[in-house]
Amino acid sequence: MVYNGAMPSAKSVRRSVTLPAPVAKQVQGIAKRRQLSDNRVLLDLIELGIEASRKKEEEFFELAHRFRASEDPAEAKKLGDELGRMVFGE
Repeated sequence: MVYNGAMPSAKSVRRSVTLPAPVAKQVQGIAKRRQLSDNRVLLDLIELGIEASRKKEEEFFELAHRFRASEDPAEAKKLGDELGRMVFGE
């Protein structure tokens, strides 16, 4: 097994997941290119996904705060449209 950094000091929990074949193939390709284990690649991807989700949530709440605080109707409409796109997509 190859690791690119210090092992986490928190207790690890073993999980079993089933991946669709195309995803498993992509993970194997990434692992081979980066010379890491499949597990390490999965962990990296999960951590990136969690961080991206947290960041998106923060951006949403910041935008919602700006929307509520806006006193300019034009700006409020623009911010409302942005909120709509974040919630429902484009």
